[in-house]
Amino acid sequence: MLIGDVARRSGVSARMLRHYESLGLLRSADRTGAGYREYSSDDIRRIFHIESLRSLGLSLRDVRRALDDPGFAPSDLVDDLIRQTRERIADETELLTRLRRIGAAEPDGWEDVLQIVALLQALGSESAGKRQRAALSSVDAASVPTEALVEAALNETDANVAGALRWALAQSGDGGLGLLAEGLDSSVAEVRKRAVQSIAEMPSRKATARLQDALTNADIVVRRCAAMALGARGVADAVPTLIDMVVEDANDVDAADALSALASRPALADQIASRLVESLAHGVVESSARRRLTQALAEIPGTTASRALADLSHDEDRVVALTAAYILTTRDAR
Repeated sequence: MLIGDVARRSGVSARMLRHYESLGLLRSADRTGAGYREYSSDDIRRIFHIESLRSLGLSLRDVRRALDDPGFAPSDLVDDLIRQTRERIADETELLTRLRRIGAAEPDGWEDVLQIVALLQALGSESAGKRQRAALSSVDAASVPTEALVEAALNETDANVAGALRWALAQSGDGGLGLLAEGLDSSVAEVRKRAVQSIAEMPSRKATARLQDALTNADIVVRRCAAMALGARGVADAVPTLIDMVVEDANDVDAADALSALASRPALADQIASRLVESLAHGVVESSARRRLTQALAEIPGTTASRALADLSHDEDRVVALTAAYILTTRDAR
């Protein structure tokens, strides 16, 4: 078969066939009487073998070794090809993500594109200072890639940089709220924590709704962080979790302060006091928990809290009784 026919049937150009021959991948073709290259059926078969191995990503050098070296073992080479392919996919995925972020920012011109690229590079810097400056400057950027800010916030380990990123996200509106909400279901505990912390700093009603949803999250850290944020916003749904935090000695002082802030609303004061009393009456046997609940009642106004404190002033636990009596004295003074 002449070289032109081989090229048409194999899809390998005549020029490439000559190149294979020059490298020794193909034997020197026989010549017709007119001087044209003529390939045998074995040559055709070898061409298809070459192309098959090249389709796996093998270099021509490795193809020759695979075909000509009887002792050549493919396992190590295949493993190496797998590694190289994964690295290439990762690089291409990173590039695709960067391009999508630039496109989503809808830059007006190449200056905006360059600014976004510089911001993305700074957010990925190994320097915490550069990452922090990038987060702070993103608010003044012409087009802020919110997705990049969210990703950075969910993965940032430096406390100062994380704070700057949460602030930047809060300034950017609700654009990153959906992505942060997805972070609440991450398989990584730290990512879930960073997600709820970021949402907690966003002041919108939509963010409040997301925090209310987070009260039923499987992660107790997420539930507690959401409850603290909701307590500061005056949302009564946070009360049960805040009381549990007092009982379980989990940031109990701040939880008690949040309950006190909520109790400034008359409609909630008796409700909170009743729940605290219920916790004291049912299942709370540890003295330390009873003391914390007693202290939490101190800043809850209303008759329900006062009656509970009066009962607690006769508690079997002397510390609880003295604490309740003292609180009653200060309440009477006020």
